[in-house]
Amino acid sequence: MEIGGLQKLTLIDYPGKVACTVFTIGCNFRCPFCYSSELVLPEKTKKQPRISENDFFSFLKQRKGLLDGIVLCGGEPTIHKDLSEFCKKIKNLGFLVKLDTNGSNPEMLEKLINSHLIDYVAMDIKAPLGLKNQISNIKNQNKNVKFKNKYEEMAGVKVNLGNIKKSIEILKQGKVGFEFRTTVAPGLTEKDILEMADYIKGKNTKYFFQEFNTQKSVLNPEILKLPALKKQEIEKIIEQIKPKFQICKLR
Repeated sequence: MEIGGLQKLTLIDYPGKVACTVFTIGCNFRCPFCYSSELVLPEKTKKQPRISENDFFSFLKQRKGLLDGIVLCGGEPTIHKDLSEFCKKIKNLGFLVKLDTNGSNPEMLEKLINSHLIDYVAMDIKAPLGLKNQISNIKNQNKNVKFKNKYEEMAGVKVNLGNIKKSIEILKQGKVGFEFRTTVAPGLTEKDILEMADYIKGKNTKYFFQEFNTQKSVLNPEILKLPALKKQEIEKIIEQIKPKFQICKLR
């Protein structure tokens, strides 16, 4: 496993648990609003210091009894073929595992769940899942790629929406704890959020929103030219959609 960072203690990233966060190298998306270019862009990941598996597992052994679990995020952890083996090693030490994912690899997600290698999943919902959603015309850094819908625009790459939908359905089976979450990036509208909520709604479903941070550098600064929903506007939308979920709020 290529580990590009380790946060040794977090009280907020794994709901109700004391955990550490592992950042894997590499991602198959290029979300223009992403804050973690050092884990995503190949020209930057080459320079990102690695943490060896040996060092990571030595750290975990020292934290037995002190940490409840581990958060796996990135980048995108599910692009790594050895993810299941990595999770197995963590589970063998007695820790819980939370996976943060963009939902693009439902096969890996299902394998991890059915093998009891993860205990909780947070899946990002980037934009509405319809094919005809009007894009915001963010100037794409890769001029050879033409986006067909808003989900692709917000992911920065061509996206198999069928895979995203399949991951949503896998989680809704309820075999592990899960939540959906959306960063309210510039370009997302009230109509977009209402459509997203209608697609993922469920009485056993948790849906969290994160306000976009204009103070951080992003993958594609072009997105900063688009209008962004203000905190008060997001909270007003949440009041509309809250009855459709077990929990729905702004973090």
